[in-house]
Amino acid sequence: MAPINPRRSVPKDRFSSLFSTLKPQTYHDPSSRTPGSHTLRTLAWNPTGLLIATGSADRTLRIWNPEKASVKNSTELRAHTGGIERVAWNPTREAELASCSSDGTVRFWDVRSKTCTSTVQVGGEAFTLAWAADGSVVLVGRKDDTLVPVDVVGGGVGGAGAAARQALPQAVQTNQTTFSHAVPPRELLVTTGEGSVKVLDWPSMEGLHTLHAHTSACFSLELCPRGKYLAVGGSDALITLWDTTEWVSRRSLSGMVGAVRSLSFSFDGSYIVGGSDEGNGLEIAHVETGEYIHTITTTSPAPYVAWHPLRYWLAYSGDSMGLKIVGAAGGNL
Repeated sequence: MAPINPRRSVPKDRFSSLFSTLKPQTYHDPSSRTPGSHTLRTLAWNPTGLLIATGSADRTLRIWNPEKASVKNSTELRAHTGGIERVAWNPTREAELASCSSDGTVRFWDVRSKTCTSTVQVGGEAFTLAWAADGSVVLVGRKDDTLVPVDVVGGGVGGAGAAARQALPQAVQTNQTTFSHAVPPRELLVTTGEGSVKVLDWPSMEGLHTLHAHTSACFSLELCPRGKYLAVGGSDALITLWDTTEWVSRRSLSGMVGAVRSLSFSFDGSYIVGGSDEGNGLEIAHVETGEYIHTITTTSPAPYVAWHPLRYWLAYSGDSMGLKIVGAAGGNL
């Protein structure tokens, strides 16, 4: 994948005035099978930011060009027989996508040829995906608190496919996971229903640290692009920010309404936003101070959020029409 250059960072005192000039774009998907069924469950930008994938409860998996909002410029990928629970792009290949579903499969896609290159049965309803930074392995989370590593073999898109390793049952409720940015992967971070985050050695799964992050279940987590901070979102409506050098909590953000279902750092790690299935707004916070600096008013709750990997565009779900991206309809950030 060719090197990609991000935009310049915007300082905190100028962010809100500049961000408020960006125009939102709505991406309406007409393929909803029944009224209310086209609820977006997941969204993700590819590494270059030229494509964004969305998955919904009605089995629709679609790849959008953010600069062309019409559905005729998108690609629908069909194969799953259950709702799409999570999508994730190979960090090293801009055209390789993984998707998992309640149908018990993980599918790998070449979005250029619109083909499914590999299907892996994971033995239960899959609802989380985490791709290692080098693209060598995908960790799938099942709803029965079992983790299934899937080796990506043959060099990615067009290669020999993917193969599941032995399943790894967990002793506690296990929600979202993520790998550290290390290449090859060395640490795995796992949220639990007990309010903690486990930092595990990979691939031995031996415990390295336990972060007592929240007073109730942890649902989401995200490493900032530079790896300095880990953000953790809980059912207590809090976001905690952890220093990854000493694994200590630096600050808590309390501006959310309802459980924090997703988290996203801006490309420069300066700003963070959380998604919730309650409330009508998105609150953008400055990471180093914990100060909330801008509010995006939404027509309904927005549980899933994702910053563009190279610029200050923000994608979110929850709009009754479908995906929305702040910045895609005009602006200079």
